[in-house]
Amino acid sequence: MFEDALLIDAAGRPTMQHHQAFSRDWDRIKEWSDNIYMPYTVTPIGSRLKPASDMYSAAVGKIDVTRFCYGIPVSVGECSPEAGNILVLTTIRGNGRHALGGGTAVNTAVGETFVADCSRTDYFVEFDEDHLQLNLTVPHQLVADHAMQWFGSFPDDRLWRHKCTIGGRGSSWLALMDYVVRAIAESPEAMSSERLGARVQELIAAQLLDEWATQAGLQLGVDVASAEPAYVRSAEEYIDTFARSVPTASEVAAAVGVSVRALTAGFRRYRDTTPGQRLRARRLEGVRSELLRSDGRTVSEIANAWGYVNLGMFAAAYRKRFGELPSETRNPL
Repeated sequence: MFEDALLIDAAGRPTMQHHQAFSRDWDRIKEWSDNIYMPYTVTPIGSRLKPASDMYSAAVGKIDVTRFCYGIPVSVGECSPEAGNILVLTTIRGNGRHALGGGTAVNTAVGETFVADCSRTDYFVEFDEDHLQLNLTVPHQLVADHAMQWFGSFPDDRLWRHKCTIGGRGSSWLALMDYVVRAIAESPEAMSSERLGARVQELIAAQLLDEWATQAGLQLGVDVASAEPAYVRSAEEYIDTFARSVPTASEVAAAVGVSVRALTAGFRRYRDTTPGQRLRARRLEGVRSELLRSDGRTVSEIANAWGYVNLGMFAAAYRKRFGELPSETRNPL
């Protein structure tokens, strides 16, 4: 599934925009891996073996995405906790044997993913000579902050110290990874530094948290029964003020100081709607108000100013809400 991950774009052309390298030099490999992952020790399994390492990296926001192998069997351990990173390793080829503790280990075959928070627990793995990995280096703080935004609290070490496999063939996690590598191949700059990258980074963190917590036997969530309606009013004001910029649920929740889950539950309880529905309604109302002014701008110019890109979907939503097309509002019979 990922044999050409990060190497070939949708048209079958080699991607040229990302950092990539091949090396047989241990010092060069260590310099690269220390920078991308974290400082750790690596030992060849066998004598007189020279590496034949493929090193390829790209970024999704603050998450490093890498295609990596040593080309020989190796063991890896003593990962630096000070780097503050979570490793999420998906096997493209070969096999990895990951230590779980207590003398037990788990193998990851092709399409399987292993998660270890190296900032909170030790990590040791052995890779065979055919191994090839699609890896994510995810800052611990990014995932912790995301948990606070969505669930209202920081997970404890029951999650962070739990090492496990997630995903697998046919899983939503593997489908997400497929999307990520395709998007990087097609739009590397947008994925690394623009709004698209931030949205995909958030999606990765959310999916990772959900799968990881499930494997750890945890249910992430908060009780919103005691929340005061004041934050709902504040969120409404924020949405109304910034509707043109199409804020995410996380951005609205952060602005009013609650989690996404608490915000959504509050809107359902006190307004019988959701923040997303409120935002969609406010944007459509904003477009309608400006269409009625007849200030010379086209329908598409006004729609674009309110964040609509797909004009066909916009027109359908507008007609569903107001019973007429935007052009009919602009030019009434």
